[in-house]
Formats: sequence, structure tokens, C-alpha cells
Amino acid sequence: MTSSLNQLFTRLLESESIFKNKEVLRHSYTPDVLVHRDTQTEELATILVSALRGETPSNILIYGKTGTGKTAVTRYVGKELENMSERMNVKCSVIYVNCEVIDTQYRLLANLARHFGEDIPMTGWPTDQVFQKFKEALDTQEQVLIVILDEIDKLVKKGDDVLYNLSRMNSNLKRAKVSIIGVSNDLKFTDFLDPRVKSSLGEEEIIYPPYDADQIRDILYQRAAIAYNNDVLDGSVIPLCAALAAQEHGDARRALDLLRVSGEIAERKEEKIVTESHVRIAQDKIEVDRIVEVVRTLPTQSKLVLFSIVMLNLSTQNQPQMGQTAAITTGEVYNIYRKMCKSIDMDILTQRRVTDLMSELDMLGIINAMVVSKGRYGRTKEISLSVPVKNTYDVLIEDYKLSPLQGYNVKVGYF
Repeated sequence: MTSSLNQLFTRLLESESIFKNKEVLRHSYTPDVLVHRDTQTEELATILVSALRGETPSNILIYGKTGTGKTAVTRYVGKELENMSERMNVKCSVIYVNCEVIDTQYRLLANLARHFGEDIPMTGWPTDQVFQKFKEALDTQEQVLIVILDEIDKLVKKGDDVLYNLSRMNSNLKRAKVSIIGVSNDLKFTDFLDPRVKSSLGEEEIIYPPYDADQIRDILYQRAAIAYNNDVLDGSVIPLCAALAAQEHGDARRALDLLRVSGEIAERKEEKIVTESHVRIAQDKIEVDRIVEVVRTLPTQSKLVLFSIVMLNLSTQNQPQMGQTAAITTGEVYNIYRKMCKSIDMDILTQRRVTDLMSELDMLGIINAMVVSKGRYGRTKEISLSVPVKNTYDVLIEDYKLSPLQGYNVKVGYF
């Protein structure tokens, strides 16, 4: 087995890759030239240029849907600002923080303090002490610090104390200055902020519109020229990737994923040209991967509600293809949900709460909940799955709390 695997690795390594630099197609890559984001780049640079004069730039909130270039532009301008400050011999630092990973006040402050040489443990200190250490380390010299908080809404969910402290700390600094850039997909996240934090954090706001299909196509041509070898992309590949991503609210990230995964699929099949068929396969794969990740991270009660819907679908039509599932009523879902809870000794939520959980699944795009009139019997929600039944079932049954439900039989209707 080992020798045959070694032969496979050798054969794959010896075959010429269709990629020149695949990393160019990943979200983390920041290109030297940002296509169709000149206005936003200039707007951000105009606000941050004051750092090069040793002044405090305004705090900025940047909004826009996923894949509209927010992070790329912010990191690009930050990198250029640091380069310019070095040439001008002005002390200016830009620290990028992904709040999906560093999502608590303690972690954020510890991360910032470590950038200035402070040895802060991962846990154990009072938060006030960590903040004081960061402040002291920063204030040792005249400098401007710009902190980019990407996906800032994830941090806010754990409380806005750290934003209050950071946005107000300039009044306690003698030599250094701090500016915050918050980046978010959620235009409403400031609704949950303390009014004082909201006013000091959102001194400037920049909105990023979605890309259209033509703009996404230009971005893909730019990246493909660096990522792929010459003449390996069929002429239909980039327009198709752009068109599919434009349907998803102008998401350039999705377009880049499609372009990269299409090439990976072609390479695995040992084919030298990436074609439209590879893009179609990539689209299905990305969609399944997205669903798997979303479903896997759901709370247990939401998983149970979804499992009830999945089992009802399997019992009525047994058709695992997307878009071919029958509509089910909320009453039927709640009935099955209750039975399953009893079967695995889980707390049973009220029907109202289960309906709320279904609304959340609807918002995530996992199910489609449509209110329909039943005449004199009133109104009800009809539930249908928006995702492949089999893939969803397989992911749900991985959860050890739900695994005893494998092979569970349901009866359609009320009982």
C-alpha cells in the first residue's frame, strides 16, 4: 500500500501543474493593484494620510457584503501606509486582527500588547492589567497605531467594552495615538453598541457596493494571469465564474473560489484544460462544503429541528437532490422534533421557540419557510429544504448527541 501511494505521489508531482501560483486565488492574497475599488481606496487613504503627519486619523467603519473587497482594500492601504511611513521616517504601525479568531476583549488586548514586545499569557491576567500593559508599551514613543478589526461584529457579540476602551484611549496617551478601522458584513451591528461607543467608533463610514458581473470578470482575468499557466483556461470559464458569483450579490470571493476549485478538479482528473464542466462541478462542491460547515456548527436544538425536516423529506419523497423536496408544515416538523427529543432524552422546546429556530435556518439559506393560507384553518409555514438531503443527513448524524437517531423512522402527518 505504501509503495503504491509513493508511486501516486511521485506521478502527481512529476506531472506539470496548470497553476503558476494558486495562492493568488485565495482570500488572504492582497494584489498590488485593486481592480474597481479606486474610489474606496482613495477615500480610505485620504482619511489615513494624517497618520503620516503624526496626527490621529478618524476612526472608520467599513460596511459591505461578503466579497466586496473590504478586507483587500483595507490591508492594501495599510501596507502602503506603513511603507510610506518608513520612507518618511515616521513611526506608523498597522495591525490587522481577524475578530472571528480573536473574538474576546482579553485575546484582542493580549494580541495587541504582544506586537509591542509584552509577554502576555493566553489567559489568567485581569483584563485591566492587560490593557494597562498594552497602553504602557504603546506610549513608550511617539507613534501612530492603526488597528484593523476585521469582522468587528463577531467581537461585539461578546461585549463592546474593549471598543469603548480603545476608542477612548487617546485621552490617556501622552506620546502615541490610536485609530480603529472596523470592517463588517453586517450593516446593523452598530445597533447593539453603546451610543458612546457608536459615536466615537463611527467618525467616518465607507460603504462598499457589490461588484457586477463585468467587474468580477476583470478581477478574475487579473488573478488568472498570475495564478494559471498560459492557455489552460477555456474561454468560457472566467465569464461563467463571474456570472455565477454575480448572482450571489456580487461576491468576488465566491468567484475566486470557483476559479481555483475548477482548476483543482481539472488537475485531479489529470486534464490540461479547465472547462465549463469543471466550473459546474466546482459550484456543487463549494455549495456542499458551505452547507456542511454551516450545519456542523449549529447548536444541538437547531440540529434537531433540521434533522426533523430532513427525516420528513426522506420519508415523503426520498429524493436527495437539491430542489426536489416536498413542502412540510411547521406542525409536522414540531411533531417529529418532540418525538426525537424524547427518544434521545433532550429538553423539548415550545413550538414558538422551534418556529424561531426554523426562521434562523431560513436566514442561513438551509431551509425555505413560506407562509401560506389554509383558508378557514388559518395560516401556516410550509418548510422545504434548500440543501441536499443526503449531505445534510450525513453531517447531522456525525453529532454524537444525534447519532442514536440513525435509522429513526418517521410517520408523515399528525399523530
